[in-house]
Amino acid sequence: MEVGDPRSLSTKRRRDEDEEDNLNNHSTENASNGDAFDLSLLEAVEKSRNAVEVLDVKTLKKLVLSFERRLRDNIEARLKYPDQPDKFADSELQLHEEIEKLKILAGGPELYPELVNLNAIPSILGLLSHENVDIAIDVVGLVQDLTDEDVLDENDEAVRVLVDSLVENNALELLVQNLGRLSESDPDEMSAVYGTLATVENMVEVRPAVAELVCERTKLLRWLLGKIKVREFDSNKQYASELLAILLQNSAANQKRLGQINGVDVVLQAVAMYKSRDPRSLDEEEMVENLFDCLCCLLMPMENKERFVKAEGVELMIIIMKQKKLAYGSAIRALDFAMTKYPPACERFVDVLGLKTAFAAFMAVPGVLASAAIDSAISIPISKKNKKESYHEELEERIISLVASLSGGILRGSRRERLLSKFVENECEKVDRLMELYMRYSDRVKAESERLDQLELDDLEMDEEERYNRKLESGLYTLQLIAVILGHLWSSEHPRIRARIELLLKQQKLTKRDVADILKEYHDNIGDLDGLEEKERAQSKIQKFISAFRE
Repeated sequence: MEVGDPRSLSTKRRRDEDEEDNLNNHSTENASNGDAFDLSLLEAVEKSRNAVEVLDVKTLKKLVLSFERRLRDNIEARLKYPDQPDKFADSELQLHEEIEKLKILAGGPELYPELVNLNAIPSILGLLSHENVDIAIDVVGLVQDLTDEDVLDENDEAVRVLVDSLVENNALELLVQNLGRLSESDPDEMSAVYGTLATVENMVEVRPAVAELVCERTKLLRWLLGKIKVREFDSNKQYASELLAILLQNSAANQKRLGQINGVDVVLQAVAMYKSRDPRSLDEEEMVENLFDCLCCLLMPMENKERFVKAEGVELMIIIMKQKKLAYGSAIRALDFAMTKYPPACERFVDVLGLKTAFAAFMAVPGVLASAAIDSAISIPISKKNKKESYHEELEERIISLVASLSGGILRGSRRERLLSKFVENECEKVDRLMELYMRYSDRVKAESERLDQLELDDLEMDEEERYNRKLESGLYTLQLIAVILGHLWSSEHPRIRARIELLLKQQKLTKRDVADILKEYHDNIGDLDGLEEKERAQSKIQKFISAFRE
């Protein structure tokens, strides 16, 4: 293999290690034979290896100066002997060693501002484009170490200075460009892919704005989509799914960008692999959850909901629900995101006979999954019993939200009649189930309100907003959704449904005004995140339910 080959440095390293072993073996043989071996030579070698002991500004300057010198030597050697790789092989190995030495700086992040002031960052990042891919891999490892979450702790500002400098000196562009030449069939290069993704995540952790910058300036989104399309599972596919979810999580701009490059369809293809089979490992399970996180984030912008419906995403989620595999709950979550404030998705759901599947889940959440699937559905470090309870609770809340979306999205015509008929069939069992859920969540919210009252008696100050948020966390939001569903059913003026609701309220010693009070609190706390006009429209709809229950 020629020294100029991208993997030549690895060969050179191994050769160097062999020579070192030979030296050690030689010294051992001489000592055992009683020869007068000059131990001072070995001591000098050992001393040079451990020269960097105290990490301070002086040491930093020495490291940077030595690195810059080796970099210059390598550039000169390559320019002088462009067609004779053996002439610049030694300078390449020495440059590799200097990059490795710089990794010690991760132990002193307080020195990062000085590293930036020494103007070393442009030189380091420039090596991401080095002709020898092993040198670029060294730099990926260095930047990953310098930005690792373990160095944050009490050095937030110093790390921010470094990350800002990395961004200013095109680290994002260079890292993503380098990704394009890495082959995952080579272990070192596969590791560098992982390191690149980790570095981007680290930078986002330090500077959240990097999440949008990296998608604006590079083709990382396209690369990540290409990675999750691959059928075979590996650690890099898992990490790609995780990083994609991070980039989409709090960025409407990224959600729209991904939708525009066929992202909805690609993510649907990726999750479709699990419609009738479960992941084969815990890591693969985590990846599937990441993919559904991506899908749910994608379904925030209205235009992506439309793409989801056109790509037959509704049909795929129903198939996954019917199979009752591990992705069951995730499919319900995705449908909930798709149908929230988007009637076309609700209409498609009814048209492709999804009501039967949805209401089967609504009626018997604890019984819809096989026990083995429940055990592995959510990886939480708590007891198996609590894990199942937590999973059932989340699933139940999602199903309630989905039914609320259907109730608000299907308002007229034959589809509305089909939806209402579900609440009438089997002696109005769905209305019974709804009231059972209403009572359970109502009791939970009352218990939390009493607890908060006691806390306030103990001189713990709590404003109204915090109190309301605590109640939401205890189940108030789900209770409000149940009340909204009851509002839709009552406003339908269906005689059998109305009679059943009144009977069940009476049995629980409640009145319609109790439901109206829940709706009033919901009405008063509707925010204007979607704009003032949308807020007024939502409040107007809830006010009609309140008036109907107070007649």
